[in-house]
Amino acid sequence: MDRADGGRESDEQSVTSVLLSGSTYRGLGEQVLSPAEERFERIRRTTGLFLAPALTVLVLLLPTQLETAQHRLAAVLLGVIVLWVCEPVPIPVGGLLGVGAVVVLGVMPPDDVLAPFGSSTVFTFIGAFILAQAMLRHGLARRFAFTILSLPGVGRSAARVIIAFGVVTCLLSSVVSNTATVAMLLPTAVGILAVIAELVRAELPEGAPFDPLRLRVGVALMLMLAYGASVGGLLTPIGSPPNLIGRGLIEEATGQRVSFLQWMAMAAPVCVLMFLVLAGVMLLLNRPEINRLTGVEEYVAGERAKLGTFSRAEKNTLIAFTTTVVLWVTPGVVALVVGNDSTAYDLVSDRLDEGIVAVLGASLLFLLPTDWSKRRFTLTWTEASRIDWGTVVLFGTGIIFGSLLADTELAQTIGQGAANALGFSSVIAITVFAIALAVLISETTSNTASAAVVVPIVIPIAVAAGVNPFVPALAATFAASFGFMLPVSTPQNAVVYGSGAVPITKMIRSGAVFDVAGAVLIALVLPPMIALVGFG
Repeated sequence: MDRADGGRESDEQSVTSVLLSGSTYRGLGEQVLSPAEERFERIRRTTGLFLAPALTVLVLLLPTQLETAQHRLAAVLLGVIVLWVCEPVPIPVGGLLGVGAVVVLGVMPPDDVLAPFGSSTVFTFIGAFILAQAMLRHGLARRFAFTILSLPGVGRSAARVIIAFGVVTCLLSSVVSNTATVAMLLPTAVGILAVIAELVRAELPEGAPFDPLRLRVGVALMLMLAYGASVGGLLTPIGSPPNLIGRGLIEEATGQRVSFLQWMAMAAPVCVLMFLVLAGVMLLLNRPEINRLTGVEEYVAGERAKLGTFSRAEKNTLIAFTTTVVLWVTPGVVALVVGNDSTAYDLVSDRLDEGIVAVLGASLLFLLPTDWSKRRFTLTWTEASRIDWGTVVLFGTGIIFGSLLADTELAQTIGQGAANALGFSSVIAITVFAIALAVLISETTSNTASAAVVVPIVIPIAVAAGVNPFVPALAATFAASFGFMLPVSTPQNAVVYGSGAVPITKMIRSGAVFDVAGAVLIALVLPPMIALVGFG
């Protein structure tokens, strides 16, 4: 038992150290892969290394009816998409290479190209990442997880444990990155799975074959972690990078501002229904070998006891986080009381810009002391600097390409061409197309890259068809957070797949079913919620 406890603690320390290192975009030498996975990755990345420049040059040489700036931007953008999908270089570097190529080819002057990188949303990313870093480093997120799991009755059945883990994951991933949430909870899931595995083995006949890494309950628990994070990430604008990318592009295209509270009002019913479907899919496709449990409640109680009372660092982090969320929600509350078109709302929303609020809230971590006599504060800059700067850069380059598509009118050209070729004339058809395209692309590349590619295409298609782009663009933004079938679809899929408890066939089967179910839910539930809030 001591060895098992030591192993769990070692796993937890290992995951935490990797999580806090900010190493999201890793090369082959930085990952643990099976021989088959390594062969696939080498082929994928080598293909991209040669295909991206070859495709760019080929498109540049092809005669087209596009204007010169549109022609060159299209060539570069196709090359960047290949870099994002195949990852011969880290995804953020692919975006930077594309930005450099745009300037070198003279599409637009450098100052004009780089201006969108100063978007307020970039600062929302930075502030939110720093707050999340503090929550993870000081154990506040872990304390929250064990609080949920220690609720009466949760640890008495496998189904309740699985659903509770899904709830914890959903709530945490609405404010902490999906990958960080899953990586943080994985050691706890492994510990509880070990307890359940012992109970399953005790019920088997003596000498019967037993593999704790091939239990259906393990598949359900691990996939609930991965998929629950994607569902919860939809709940708030900061829950997932695609949310911020999509919202920024939608606001730019429609001129309609979407507040923190308005986003949550539209997303909450979708998230609740998707979670209920997720729980049903996981428990039906991966029915636990045992339902009634003993020992799990004791394990959770023991882990919670180790946390002790709130530390000063945890209290400070909670103050900074709560302050930030309250300020984020305030403009939405004002809008509900006096309306979106009031002077009070304009004043509050302008002063409490989400990017400014995020960095001010994060700044509290450097002002609230943990030991004033030694001038020690809640977070050091060395710790804060380990946030995921790669995603910040990727988001910035995605915004740049979105702006370039609009400024050169290439997006409008693409939209009109697609609308004419496909015959789109209704918001329903365009929304279904947007969802399908986003889900398909998110299976092969990152959710962030999927949103950056799909939303700028969907908006001009809607405009060309004469419909409001708000609904199809937001549907594409939500669908970009999908991609449940493969370990390479999202980092959280890779994290749970790396546990060894999820066979690839089970991930593909469960992921395919949830892909379809989630896409249908988005198409049916999101449009009426958008209308109810007053958009679209």
